[in-house]
Amino acid sequence: MTSFLAKRGTRRAVAIAAATAIATGTLLAAGAAVGQSAFVADSHRLSGDQAGAVRQAIKGGKAKNVILLIGDGMGDSEITVARNYQYGAAGRIPGIDALPLTGSYTTYSVYKDGVNKGKPDYVTDSAASGTGWATGTKSYDGAISVDIDGNPLPTLLEIAKANGLRTGDVSTAEIQDATPAVQVAHVGDRGCYGPDSAACGADALASGGRGSISEQLLDTRADVVLGGGLASFQQTAKAGAWKGSTLLQQATARGYRIVTDAAGLAGVAKADQTTPLLGLFAPGNFPTRYAATTATVGGANTPITCTANPGRLSTKLSLASLTTKAIDLLRSSKKNDKGFFLQVEGASIDKRDHSADACGQIGETIDLDEAVQAALAFAKKDGNTLVLVTADHAHTSQIVDSTPPTALSTGLVTADGTVMKVSYGTSAAGGSQQHTGAQVRIAGYGPGAANVVGLTDQTDTFGTIVRTLGLRTDASGHGTPGHGTPGHGAPGHGTPGHGQGGDRR
Repeated sequence: MTSFLAKRGTRRAVAIAAATAIATGTLLAAGAAVGQSAFVADSHRLSGDQAGAVRQAIKGGKAKNVILLIGDGMGDSEITVARNYQYGAAGRIPGIDALPLTGSYTTYSVYKDGVNKGKPDYVTDSAASGTGWATGTKSYDGAISVDIDGNPLPTLLEIAKANGLRTGDVSTAEIQDATPAVQVAHVGDRGCYGPDSAACGADALASGGRGSISEQLLDTRADVVLGGGLASFQQTAKAGAWKGSTLLQQATARGYRIVTDAAGLAGVAKADQTTPLLGLFAPGNFPTRYAATTATVGGANTPITCTANPGRLSTKLSLASLTTKAIDLLRSSKKNDKGFFLQVEGASIDKRDHSADACGQIGETIDLDEAVQAALAFAKKDGNTLVLVTADHAHTSQIVDSTPPTALSTGLVTADGTVMKVSYGTSAAGGSQQHTGAQVRIAGYGPGAANVVGLTDQTDTFGTIVRTLGLRTDASGHGTPGHGTPGHGAPGHGTPGHGQGGDRR
């Protein structure tokens, strides 16, 4: 953190020095030679015709590995807020902005019941959106990889595992939270975290169901699981073969290696089906990178800068570090290796946006970007890995020109040395800012990345990954009809919305 903030301070110092040099006539901006004022920073992002670079980026065929990175709540506005603050308006976010092939996808969910059953619900939550890319089927808000009638749907992680690939699930949230949960569990209510959760209802083991998300996670048995959510694993099973034991005791008895700190994680050299890794580094969600700020009515009139959060976990447990560790554990040098599927989530972009916390969401966006950089570094060296970066839904924060008279706002002194005003207008002070229904960015690198170009739906991401990995979708063991053809859910339950019919090279 110290070196990162030092670099950022250096950037600001350089910007000030450059401004002084311009003011004294000792520095001429590059654009001045072609008629641009020396006082205007160069805004050009292109150095020439890009056709060749785009052609080079398009790679068809199969990939051995897929790394899917999700910025929860990371709409285009959230990306722009982070870029402006951290790197300046003409800057680039090193990982997210480096992906060569970019498109947008739609994120709507569907209504569960009533007269609108199966029709679009224009603003999704993280559970329904995650179910969309994890299973290829749209569902209702709150659903964790079940259709609108509650039937379980095979997930990418389960299908990959059934095809012999190694699998991983990484998040800065509680590992039971919606986005990580959609790969490893099937419940009707996303609040079914552990055996003590009242939200489990019929899904509880005691009611004859599959069990809570935490219990199903142990059954799914991914090779690597890293995140928060230790508290739910300290709960005691109410029914089943492990009744009376805590979930941590159950995990140990079933062969899991459990680590709870950076030193423990550093000591892990292998993770597989004999000894899967379960890393739980916080009772709940991870603390954020930047200390929290609170938007207020008129707040943008008093600009601030973001500060480091003294409660942040060790940088050895940053999302980039966890991503690198997961890749190291999942990769293999064996010639007959089938590869891996890894999902990584930067969770608290969304959570801080809900709290109208501009610095919080910016720090988490930068955190995710560092994980993207780690994934790209591996993919470029490996040459056989598809990296996809996207969000589950858009969110509230908006960059505005003047301080809004009634909405909450924060003013931030950016890397440009000027003030950016960020407004939160979907809830009053103390309330939860809302998700929004706009399409969001999806970008990719490697084999199959061309399938994200243009406008797709998040359910298409399921088909893109299945095809790129060459997975048999009838191998997951769920027996749910409809997954033999990418893009179609269980008969009568999969809502149309799939714009792809195959490789879009």
